[in-house]
This record gives sequence, C-alpha cells and structure tokens, in this order.
Amino acid sequence: MGFLLPVTLLVLLAVAYPGGRSARRGWAARAQSPRGSSPAPSAPSATTAAAFWMRISPKFLAVPPGSSVWLNCSSSCPLLEGSALHTGLRRGQKLSGPSWVSFQLLDVRAWSSEVRCSLTCAGVTRWAAARIDAYKRPHRVVLEPPALKGSEFVLRCHVTHVFPVGSLVVTLRRGGRVIYSESLERFTGLDLANVTLTYEFQARPQDLWKPVTCHARLRLDGLVVGSSSAPVRLTFLAWSPASRAVASASIAAFVGILLVLGAVYLRKYLQMQSLA
Repeated sequence: MGFLLPVTLLVLLAVAYPGGRSARRGWAARAQSPRGSSPAPSAPSATTAAAFWMRISPKFLAVPPGSSVWLNCSSSCPLLEGSALHTGLRRGQKLSGPSWVSFQLLDVRAWSSEVRCSLTCAGVTRWAAARIDAYKRPHRVVLEPPALKGSEFVLRCHVTHVFPVGSLVVTLRRGGRVIYSESLERFTGLDLANVTLTYEFQARPQDLWKPVTCHARLRLDGLVVGSSSAPVRLTFLAWSPASRAVASASIAAFVGILLVLGAVYLRKYLQMQSLA
C-alpha cells in the first residue's frame, strides 16, 4: 500500500436543514376540527375501559435534523380521563379531543429517540411507543483529482450536509481495495456538518490508471445509508519525477524484452525457410 502519512480531517457545521413542519401542523389542525355537532360523550363504563384500545401514529418517522413533528395518540375510549407523553425531546403544542391527543415535538436532533404515549380511560392506562430518527444522508461526496505534494499523492474527499456526523465513516478505495477508512465517532455535534478528509500516500507504478473512489456511510444501529463519489484515476502525468522515471524504465524494459523475443523468433523463422 505504500508509506502512510498523516491524515487531515476537517469538520465544518452547516446550516440546519428545514422541513417537515407545515404538513404535520396542518394534519394536527384538521384532526381537531369537528365534523358537525354531536352529543357530548358520556363517561365510559368499567367494561368499556377494560376493553379499550389505543394506538400512536405514525409509529416511525425519519426526518431531517431540526424538524418539528406531530404524533397522534388515539383510542376507542369515548371520554379520556388523562394523557401523558414521555420523551427527552422538546415539546411544543398539544391538541386534544374526547378520545385522542396530538403532541408536537420541536427541533428533533437526537438521531434516534423513543417516544411513549399513555392514555387513561376510567382508571385504566394503556401505552404505545413510536420511534423518531433524525439523520441526513450525505448530500454530495466529491473526490478531488489527485494532487502532488513532494513525492506523495494527496487525495481530498468532501462530504456535504450530513448528520449525525458521529455515525459517519469515510472510506477511500483504490481499484476495489480499501486504502484508508476513518470513523468520526469522536464528533458529537448536533448540527448538519461538512466533512473534508485529506489523505497522503506514495503511489507505485502498478497503481497507474486504477480508479480511486470515496465512500461516505452513516451507520445507525443496523441501518446503513450513504453516498459515493465519482471515480478519479491516478495518471502518469500526476506522478512525481522519480515515479515517472521508474515507470518509464519499466515500460522501456518491457518493450526491450518484446523486441528481443521478436528478433529471436524472426531469426529462427528465416533459418527454417532457408533449410526448406
């Protein structure tokens, strides 16, 4: 693989990614609108309370970091006595009707959170849980063309607008082989980030024209999402003078061997023709 030199890693915070608010707010507002006048619900009986069901919707959400979301807890109970939401996320508005409650959660930034909702009907309490993931697939992965720094190649990979950066792994591959991989688990920021990975190495003549790619992957407890760069190639013109000299000597030696073999074959062929 060659002699490895220090790797430079630059992480810059990006602007928080908006989205996911208006549609869910509208849904929650519609949920509270009456569909016409109806008699006031009566208190549930013990039998109704014992058999009542509840559910939380949606049970799973994946949103950009910084989004606000609505969760609706509904039931078959005609008149709820109480409700509660258990979460470490920041809460917003609360809307309710006789048999349902909707909660707003603000500025979701933890990449995975469990939210538990409880409803009480005639002294009976039931629970339901939902999961909210906040992550952003890398917007772009760009690998710059190789540059020379002294006698080493410099590869620079840019990963833009990714979250959570602490779950990001950046990998460089040459001809299908991993030449370097870096985990960013030490970064614990709660914002979108731009990441630049710089890697230096000494290339060998046999690396000529092999494709090099950069891969950015988010590893989220079994869920893996990511993006890859377009390939760049290590070209002869980008090599250092010493590497070019070695490559030229190798090519010249190979051509010389071909010429010698050709001359030997031609001589034998002419001898056989003269004896015929």
